[in-house]
Amino acid sequence: MTVWLTPHSLAFPPAEDAPADAPLAAGGDLSPGRLLRAYAAGIFPWYNEPPILWWSPDPRMVLMPAELRINRSLAKAMRKDPFAITFDTAFPAVIRACGAPRPGQSGTWITPDMVAAYEDLFLRGHAHSVEAWQDGVLAGGLYGIALGGAFFGESMFSRVSYASKIAFVHLVLRLRETGFSLIDCQVASDHMASLGARAIARRTFLQHLRHAIQRPIAAGRWNEAPGARS
Repeated sequence: MTVWLTPHSLAFPPAEDAPADAPLAAGGDLSPGRLLRAYAAGIFPWYNEPPILWWSPDPRMVLMPAELRINRSLAKAMRKDPFAITFDTAFPAVIRACGAPRPGQSGTWITPDMVAAYEDLFLRGHAHSVEAWQDGVLAGGLYGIALGGAFFGESMFSRVSYASKIAFVHLVLRLRETGFSLIDCQVASDHMASLGARAIARRTFLQHLRHAIQRPIAAGRWNEAPGARS
């Protein structure tokens, strides 16, 4: 049975109690405190219209930074050096592009309320974006949340072939260098599997998460020199 959250408490039911493929909880709000508490517990919001639905699926799709896979076609695209890659320079543009209508979809879960909530987290140093630029135009990118040594990927978009994948490769390389140990990809997809992500049991994910968020990696803007090439 889905648990209804009250506006006066930030507490969630244990993620271990969530159904494998149904929401753990509903209601509450998208305040910074609630969102950060949810991510730290292995829970995330995902809904198209009210009420807010909170999920912790089983199995969970993850990518360990050391397991990044770059296949032949992606490596070939990267050798062409097609994009300038930046971090945290265009978060509002990236999240709105991720929420734009896509072929075959009638709506988006990245609602105006979600955009406002994650822009707030960006200003607080918890949400981050990666941008791929081509001739000064935003060609693709992604955004997500960082807590300790865990990164929670939320969404990505491409307007040019390979733009989001190359942005993701740069993200993983940065996470490796700065001590991150876990990338949460949430639900299974062929796109993420092609980059090395794999499905693991929720209990195993939660064990990795508890260790990752304890890493002493401070929140804050990811300052990257403009023009870093792919």
